[in-house]
Amino acid sequence: MVELTIDGESVTVPEGTTILGASRTQGIDTPTLCYAENLTPVNVCRVCVVELEGSRVLVPACSRAVEPGMVILTDSERVRTSRRMVLEFLGSSVDLTLTGPIAPDGSIGAYAERYGADASRYGPASSPAPAGERDTHEAGHHHAPAGDAAASTVAQPTKIDNELYVRDYSKCILCYKCVDACGEEAQNTFAIAVAGRGFDARISTEQAVPLPESACVYCGNCIGVCPTGALMFKSEYDMREAGTWDESAQTRTDTICPYCGVGCAVTLHAQDDRIVKVTSPTDSTITDGHLCIKGRFGFEFVNNRPKA
Repeated sequence: MVELTIDGESVTVPEGTTILGASRTQGIDTPTLCYAENLTPVNVCRVCVVELEGSRVLVPACSRAVEPGMVILTDSERVRTSRRMVLEFLGSSVDLTLTGPIAPDGSIGAYAERYGADASRYGPASSPAPAGERDTHEAGHHHAPAGDAAASTVAQPTKIDNELYVRDYSKCILCYKCVDACGEEAQNTFAIAVAGRGFDARISTEQAVPLPESACVYCGNCIGVCPTGALMFKSEYDMREAGTWDESAQTRTDTICPYCGVGCAVTLHAQDDRIVKVTSPTDSTITDGHLCIKGRFGFEFVNNRPKA
């Protein structure tokens, strides 16, 4: 066991526990964006940083393991300033309307309010890029804006090139969770990666080809970890566009995928007597929240059953 101090309170937790985990045992709500319980922390969003006595810099709570005698401040002025600026930078360039810490539930807005984040102080948003333009950007090719400066954004048309899921990168915060889930953390397909540098960094298939031409196997595990709605079931996207998506009217049924003998745990999300999407619990010892194409998308035969 390791004893440390968090916000003036003595805390004892098992060795190997992260600062985030230790804070949560005390009921401390620490914001996260790139963290997922079924993925290795990558420390990229920096919204979970805390102040560690004796450390020159703020440290990421999601990955830093506790050590004996640590003195942690989770809500100091320095921490609040850092979190406010991270949320402002993201809000000035990315559509955060659906963003949440784990799933696209829009709850990030509560954190922005808590820390007084005001993305509008960076100026009006620039015009959305034409379809495919950001995919052609080369690292380092930047030019001074002409006339009145505007806040650069990643706004662009949604990529719809298949019937299973869409990619709306105007909502992408580059948390890298989709890349990890597609790669060595789950699927080992490596169909997507980070292309470009700086503000031109983006999630891309090889040579920015459409999904049907890429190495994608449509497992949908990238959707399962996306916290912003940048990656979304085509069924959900269509319903949102039509204004019919209503999570309050949906039921969730836990069951077992019927396709093979592995026995993957799945949760069926249904609305108006139709399955609208399928997820898997992250605490499942069988799936760790990940599925294959059949488990994730193979539900349309249920929706197309003969009417009684």
